[in-house]
Amino acid sequence: MQRLQAFKYEVMPTGEQQRNMRRFAGSCRFVYNKALALHKERHERGEKKLGYAGLCRLLTEWRNCAGTPWLRDAPTHPLQQSLKDLERAYTNFFARRTDFPRFKKKGQGNSFRYPDPKQVKLDQDNSRIFLPKLGWLRYRNSREVLGAVKQVTVSASGGKWYVSIQTERDVDQPFP
Repeated sequence: MQRLQAFKYEVMPTGEQQRNMRRFAGSCRFVYNKALALHKERHERGEKKLGYAGLCRLLTEWRNCAGTPWLRDAPTHPLQQSLKDLERAYTNFFARRTDFPRFKKKGQGNSFRYPDPKQVKLDQDNSRIFLPKLGWLRYRNSREVLGAVKQVTVSASGGKWYVSIQTERDVDQPFP
């Protein structure tokens, strides 16, 4: 039986890494809000909703635009993941499972996710993890990570930064 499990640790970033994490979270929030505003504009004009692929093409334009050169500094996968999150929010809204997607506010729920496990390197012996464009981050290793890494989420809460490592592993079927 496959088991998904997440392990959350406090990260001890350097000053430069902390600034980059704030910037990356802000970039993901900007992309999410810009795509949501675009959806609202298109809806008011009576146009069809853009899908995820269309938004990814626009993301490339936004990254190459002279007005937003700082988007190039952020890793691409977390930006694309924020567009997937918006797509999922729209799907849930139209399935009547939740309210209409809202704009994200600065300082609330600052996070970004690396969905590709090939980009992440975990060194448990030295209590550090490698994330693209951040480098090696030290974390407080309180327990062993079990299984293969599936995705990594970096989030801020209460002035501290955390890393959540989602893993997948085989376990025996529990007996009733």
